[in-house]
Amino acid sequence: MKTMEQVLQDWEAVIGLEIHCELTELETKMFCGCKLEFGAEPNTHTCPVCLGLPGALPVPNKAAIESIVLAGLATNCEIEKHTMFYRKGYMYPDMAKNFQTTQGPKAFAMRGWLDLDVDGKGAEERLDMRDLAVGETHESATRTETGYTTHIGITRIHMEEDAGKMIHVGGGEGRIDGATHSLVDYNRAGTPLMELVTEPDLRTPEEARLFMQKLRQVYLSLGISDCSLEEGSMRADGNISLRRRGETEFGTRTEMKNINSFKALHDALAYEICRQAEVLEKGGTVVQETRHWDPAAKHTISMRVKETADDYRMFPDPDLAPYDLSDEFIEGVRAKLPELPDQKVARFQRSWGLSAYDARHVIEHRETSQFFETAMAQAGSEAEKLAKPLANLVINDLTARMNADESFDLASCALTPARAVELVALQAADTISSKQAKEVLEVVFGEDKDPAAIVEERGMKQVSDTGAIEAVVDAVLAANPEKVAEYQGGKTGLLGFFVGQCMKEMKGQGNPKLINQLLEEKLSS
Repeated sequence: MKTMEQVLQDWEAVIGLEIHCELTELETKMFCGCKLEFGAEPNTHTCPVCLGLPGALPVPNKAAIESIVLAGLATNCEIEKHTMFYRKGYMYPDMAKNFQTTQGPKAFAMRGWLDLDVDGKGAEERLDMRDLAVGETHESATRTETGYTTHIGITRIHMEEDAGKMIHVGGGEGRIDGATHSLVDYNRAGTPLMELVTEPDLRTPEEARLFMQKLRQVYLSLGISDCSLEEGSMRADGNISLRRRGETEFGTRTEMKNINSFKALHDALAYEICRQAEVLEKGGTVVQETRHWDPAAKHTISMRVKETADDYRMFPDPDLAPYDLSDEFIEGVRAKLPELPDQKVARFQRSWGLSAYDARHVIEHRETSQFFETAMAQAGSEAEKLAKPLANLVINDLTARMNADESFDLASCALTPARAVELVALQAADTISSKQAKEVLEVVFGEDKDPAAIVEERGMKQVSDTGAIEAVVDAVLAANPEKVAEYQGGKTGLLGFFVGQCMKEMKGQGNPKLINQLLEEKLSS
């Protein structure tokens, strides 16, 4: 099988997402008064409505409607004032009613968009951006200094109810394949569930990953869901097809169901790009179907042939009246909008002079964003000076730690915002070098001590006395006349050798900036 980069030389991927998010911050379900509680004893939060018993009548949850309107406003959607609920045929054991209450052609939120900033290695996946100059645009993507920005349309955000939870017993990894029997927990049935559907505007797995990540940031800032991918309160379906580069007609798509991590979304789409290309290049036909991503085997598996819209037999729910939203209601919800991620990025740039790249990555996690803001407040008059090194600390050390260890809790770790400010201030003042700062950081995590105390205890203060450093530089140059001649003859790479010798003489405590400066001056004279 070809690599994705090889495939994308000849083929273009067309990707759309359906992202489901449970409104976990609400107290009760969508159409009944049953309590929402993750991890409760199975089938303890059910009633005739969410079990679909005859004669039970649903009543919409007003707080859920407010939440979806809030989500729509935050993603630049138009809010539909007149909409209704439909019944969608759903013949699976995890929905006792045999239908799902959802929305039809008109959802509460329609025709929205989000802009994505793609940079780093992820930007390399989009081959059609490589030859563009900064500021040039191709389709809806514009080249930037660090990558590109692309505009992703949102078709709608509609409200529906979640299904129950199937538990397969006896199969591998809890899968239905090989299971001896299955159990159903209906506690989740009827949970308010928003589904956001994008336009097919995504072109790479990295764009899909970033879109879901940014949407999670938006929802978390709104306070409408915990957006837990691990617990399934946020999950994505990825739709993907291929077409030859230069063509405009869509190919046959497949759908990856219930993906619950950013990495799994990226990897499943990347595999499907390669798999579909192999099928097409061998003269085969891609089948419209639903597929499952197996993270252990790192490939997709066919689950079932995809249902069409006709299979769902949708019709207006006779038990629920059409919904009419007033201007007063919509504006009341708009007034509750908090600062959104893009606004926060702009504020970090404006207030502390961060680059757009640094600001975006600082707010990648809610925890790192809060940590950085607290540190900036404690930095006082030094805030603007320390903003860049603090951002580097957050991005290169704290975010990396969080990504590598799911159990790492930034809120309760030994590195407090105050200690972070103290650490970067020590480095900014040339009291310690960047290498020593890394060492001090590890000791802070390991021994729960203040950075200044660690530096003092271990005698780590840098020597920045120009006279003392100059004496060492002179001695090192005098001891290595042959290498001095080689350097002056053109072997400028020997500068690192001289720096190393000086640091060795000073037991690692010399200021490397001053050492480099003095060496360059003396070697060029």
